[in-house]
Amino acid sequence: MNLRSSSDSGVAGLVEKLVAGDRRALAKSITLVESLRHDDQETAQRLTNAALPHAGRAIRVGLSGAPGVGKSTFIEALGTWLITAGRKVAVLAVDPSSQRSGGSILGDKTRMPELAQSPNAFIRPSPSGTTLGGVARRTRESIVLVEAAGFDVVIVETVGVGQSETAVADMVDVFTLLISPSGGDELQGMKRGIMELADIALVTKADGDLLHAANRTAAEYAAALHFMRPKFAGWHPEVALVSSPTRLGIPEYWAHVERFCATLQASGQWDEHRRLQRLAWFGTELREGLVAQLRERESVAGEIRELEKMVAGGQITPASAAGRILSKAFPKP
Repeated sequence: MNLRSSSDSGVAGLVEKLVAGDRRALAKSITLVESLRHDDQETAQRLTNAALPHAGRAIRVGLSGAPGVGKSTFIEALGTWLITAGRKVAVLAVDPSSQRSGGSILGDKTRMPELAQSPNAFIRPSPSGTTLGGVARRTRESIVLVEAAGFDVVIVETVGVGQSETAVADMVDVFTLLISPSGGDELQGMKRGIMELADIALVTKADGDLLHAANRTAAEYAAALHFMRPKFAGWHPEVALVSSPTRLGIPEYWAHVERFCATLQASGQWDEHRRLQRLAWFGTELREGLVAQLRERESVAGEIRELEKMVAGGQITPASAAGRILSKAFPKP
């Protein structure tokens, strides 16, 4: 099938294969929505709209943590356990991107070899590019597509390099923060903002010589979270231990996730959370679309480049420069 065809029949055929669980169609669909080509974008939007009625029934889990905390090892342990429990698991793993080439640095399928071999798992590594929040530009669309393809657990792994994690929290149901057993050293450098986003905190590598440090770290984080205002009424963030190689804490973690989902669904906060996420998605698309269109307008593109030089050189404030562009692009009547 020609993915660049703009015909309705082409999109309908692709969606039909997608909903039937065709993995090749799923991979092609995600490639299409990630494409930067202008002639692909309209087709990608119609594809996502057509897939939307088939999506929305999965549990969306966001995972973040500093590099080296063991995100990929945890995902493989969790994913394989979920599959044995009858789940279908999609992993949208976002790789750090080279600022020069834009290419990904890591290979998630090599970091999750056991999970990658399962027919009930789908792993899609995508470069983060310059997108803030450690997520790819089209992660939201990818979530819709994997859900339409029948995956009932979607795991979004973020880069975890200190960028704002608000982006991933705005697209998942439960946000999990992975923490190294550092005995409190990491707590001192952890930003309050990311801790306030956490619904569940997991201390990793809780085995062997690190078990004592992991217990101490868990106690310190539990104390810190106790003084923070909860995101949702009726739910206080859980802090637990996990050892991915031994599978210690994996079933308990998923029990926390299911209890979290049940709490929000019973109180009506689940639907409201999803509604606000859709509005956040709309706001992001509107802002980024406006900026892209401004840069494409011949009447202002040159001035944008000149003002960027002036801002970089300290000759004008960013607010004044932006005001000039907006006034020229959208003159008052």
